[in-house]
Amino acid sequence: MSRFLSPEEIAELQPSELLPNETPIPTQIVSSDEFYPTPQTGPQKQVEARLLAMADELGSHQGMNRRQFFRSAAGMAAAFVAMNEVYGLVFGASRAEAASPELANERAGTYRDQFIMDMHTHFLRDDTRLERFVRMREAVGRAGWNKPLGEREQTLEDLKYENYLKEIYLDSDTKIALISSSPSDEAQDWFLTNEQMAEAREKVNAHAGSKRLYTHAIFTPGQPGWLEQLDAALELKPDSVKGYTVGDNTHKATSRYPWRMDDEQVAYKGYEKMLKAGVKNVCVHKGLFPPSMDERYPHLRDYADVRDVAQAAKDWPDLNFIIYHSGYRHVGGDPAVALQEFETTGRIDWVSDLADIPEKYGVSNVYGDLGQVFATTLVAQPRVCAAIMGILVRGLGADHVCWGTDAIWTGSPQWQIEGLRRLEIPEDMRRRHGFAELGAADGAVKNAIFGGNNARLYGLSEQARRAFAGDRMAAIKADYERNGAERSNLRYGYVARG
Repeated sequence: MSRFLSPEEIAELQPSELLPNETPIPTQIVSSDEFYPTPQTGPQKQVEARLLAMADELGSHQGMNRRQFFRSAAGMAAAFVAMNEVYGLVFGASRAEAASPELANERAGTYRDQFIMDMHTHFLRDDTRLERFVRMREAVGRAGWNKPLGEREQTLEDLKYENYLKEIYLDSDTKIALISSSPSDEAQDWFLTNEQMAEAREKVNAHAGSKRLYTHAIFTPGQPGWLEQLDAALELKPDSVKGYTVGDNTHKATSRYPWRMDDEQVAYKGYEKMLKAGVKNVCVHKGLFPPSMDERYPHLRDYADVRDVAQAAKDWPDLNFIIYHSGYRHVGGDPAVALQEFETTGRIDWVSDLADIPEKYGVSNVYGDLGQVFATTLVAQPRVCAAIMGILVRGLGADHVCWGTDAIWTGSPQWQIEGLRRLEIPEDMRRRHGFAELGAADGAVKNAIFGGNNARLYGLSEQARRAFAGDRMAAIKADYERNGAERSNLRYGYVARG
């Protein structure tokens, strides 16, 4: 079985599904095994303790046990109250909302129809050798936590496709998603093939009665036959393309074909084919390469940062370059390091470098996708999350920051949606660094990030956006909610042992 982390590293971790408390937001870092998760920090332990206390106190007043409270709108509000109490005022949340199901439900209902277009999501193919998620489900069954899981063999179909539909479209306010993948030098270790992504798109959209799912085509510059493979992928009419400049992100130690975005002899040949096929959105995985990886994978270090973005953007003005994870470097590390870096220099590797590109190079076709940068910093250190949002909006512009969650690795994206709705850059940070307010949950800035920018990039009209309210997926979700739906608070990956 192939993994990003070594067997020795994984032996020191535990499946996140086995955590005893299904809190509305994670209270420690969850890794899909792309990076080693740091142990739960002192502040995160404080958040968890405060949240458990509120669940016991407020939940009992509302006739709910902990699990029921955590799956409610009031429980979600309580999570952000607890974070404010530990990290300082960063989120718009009140104890009154956490204490009142009516108030919490009213707020949740206010934003239920907000247009959210999540163009960075995942599930895995059925025949993958990356079987960690199946093994986790079997462990859950053996432990007796979810007994039906122990009564039959678990498959990726059980976990991934059906669960993907539930957690993206039913358990969250997401209206449109894009299914992505990750390539490998080993053909069997792609998350999904280009053909499988196209099949999933057709299956979901036929089920929904409208175009609820978009898809990438993965391109692999430098791999033998990659141009012919790109031709075949473009025949599938993808909505955008995606590549990893480190090459094989699954097997970094043996990655043989890293590439640069500004390589005229390699990558540019692919861009030419994309433009001819009418595909203008080029999504590129950058960052998620903490300093600890520099010595471990020295052959990939210079391909992981964003130094090659600007020239490619200048040379290809008719393409949009959407940088996944916004190049964030410090994933998996101590959040105090990123916070100290920002407080000392006003910058965060390599997010600030990305945000500098429009002004330094005079380009307007560079975008920042949030992905893991939002998911991990929201949990690890909300002030870092706020700083990153300030840096991106100030440098790229609010109209060039794009919503993507990397779900469902971290479970239903609803907690991330609520995080952005409630997040505000603290006043002291705005004053010192010249950041603008993010504003209301449904204000201009957040509406643009949640869906407006992606809709523009993917050519989705306002009329088409409104049409989703009457499709089959909307009817399925309405029925799901009428029948007492409970949001899953599970996350799929690894956490450090306590």
